[in-house]
Amino acid sequence: MKFNKGIVSGTIAASLLLAACNSGDDVRDESAPIIVSGKPWTEQYILPHILEQYIESYSDYEVELKEGLGEVSILTPALQNGEIDVYVEYTGTGLEHVLEKEAEEGESSESILERVRTGYAEEYNVKWLEPLGFANEYTLAFSEKANFEAATYSDIAQVSADLSFGAPHAFYERQGDGYDEFVEAYGFDFAETESFDANIMYEAVQNGQVDVIPAFTTEGRIERFNLQTTEDDLGFFPSYDAVPLVRQEVLDTYPELEEIINGLSGQITEEDMQAMNSKVDIDGEDYADVAREFLESKGLLKE
Repeated sequence: MKFNKGIVSGTIAASLLLAACNSGDDVRDESAPIIVSGKPWTEQYILPHILEQYIESYSDYEVELKEGLGEVSILTPALQNGEIDVYVEYTGTGLEHVLEKEAEEGESSESILERVRTGYAEEYNVKWLEPLGFANEYTLAFSEKANFEAATYSDIAQVSADLSFGAPHAFYERQGDGYDEFVEAYGFDFAETESFDANIMYEAVQNGQVDVIPAFTTEGRIERFNLQTTEDDLGFFPSYDAVPLVRQEVLDTYPELEEIINGLSGQITEEDMQAMNSKVDIDGEDYADVAREFLESKGLLKE
């Protein structure tokens, strides 16, 4: 379902060229709100609310949310041209999808983080702050009712000709760690491919609409639906540590912002994020309420 490998990179390149042409001599207004955004799926709706509430708790800064603005092909130029100021990205995505550099086999999380820090600073004048504490990795997942068993991606590759694969739209367009390279690395030969919204694909695999999905390890529905998960035994995917990104201009304008956001460093575990996602997706709770419940439970808001 990956129709044009150049679509995403072309979108980023065109948007950044336009941003460069429009940058001019504009100076950041210190009274302007800090604009926090994210991607259009549950975790990325919750995290902006965590950032908003935490920043406002420890400062007089005004924060504005632009929820679910888009995937990385939208968010990267939005940072560059000042439409948004802050969002949470994942290190492997920044390295392979934006900077278009490959992770080395067995490369450490720390090494990948330093590479994206350097690359984003040089190319986009954007700073990666300290990791939030969890990584949102990929795992191929399938229903407990499936008529096959698998412990690794290679096991699934062996029976892939009889299976259907469903993934979010963006996965088919990604470069470096997207569908085409993924299929090539493992020799998958899926009988069919389907494209789903990231929030829909878990129900799709549970209900038998597709056989396999690339699930996120922080997804609460993995446990709630008793989905079976598998190991990336060839190490195709890099580390995906969650890290807040901030435009350097914004850090220069709001001198306390970096230290404030870094107060969240190491505070969110994979289990924490999975539980928050479950509260929204399965229990129907509100994003902002879930964010506040988490911050309060950890004692992370000022009294």
